[in-house]
Amino acid sequence: MTRVVYLHGFASGPQSSKARFFSGKLAGLGFEVEVPRLDAGDFEHMTITGQLQVVDAAVGRRPAILMGSSLGGYLAALYAARHAEVERLVLMAPAFQFPRLWTERYAPAALDAWKRDGAAPVFHYAYGEERPLGYQFREDSLLYEDEPEFAQPALILHGSRDPLVPAALSEAYAARHPNVTLHLLPSAHELTDVLEPMWALTKPFLEGLC
Repeated sequence: MTRVVYLHGFASGPQSSKARFFSGKLAGLGFEVEVPRLDAGDFEHMTITGQLQVVDAAVGRRPAILMGSSLGGYLAALYAARHAEVERLVLMAPAFQFPRLWTERYAPAALDAWKRDGAAPVFHYAYGEERPLGYQFREDSLLYEDEPEFAQPALILHGSRDPLVPAALSEAYAARHPNVTLHLLPSAHELTDVLEPMWALTKPFLEGLC
């Protein structure tokens, strides 16, 4: 049975609405679905490197399909670029250029304070409250490329009104990569209001692979 590993977004968790929605739909097609907790229970010390290790443990060097949302989409792209056992990808509002986008969200003074203090508060959606995130998260992110070069077939679903990760990033990426099919949807970053339209596009892309 082909497995789908679903990678949730930043400061989210395995019980996110999109993770639960797609897990149910995919299981109904006969896929085995795994949704790992990407921070491994330690959000404060989370890094891109650590999250990739979580993905590696979930994939287990066996054939798998990766599905990722936002930062999870960027992680899926990073992992696929390094691991041929990934067969296909479904990326929702993938955070291409994440190292740059993450740095730009902070004013220079805020970055200095984060570095000086060692941690900064970030709202964590899974907990419904602010949690500290260590500065190592930013330092580690700078070790990775803005736009991973993966060769596997990929479906990208992106909201045309996304204020956090501009759809233009996915449009530019898809234009340069013939292995990528892009669909823009009338939504913002979360995409929770277009779940059924996303499934209507995802189902034929994956059907027959389970």
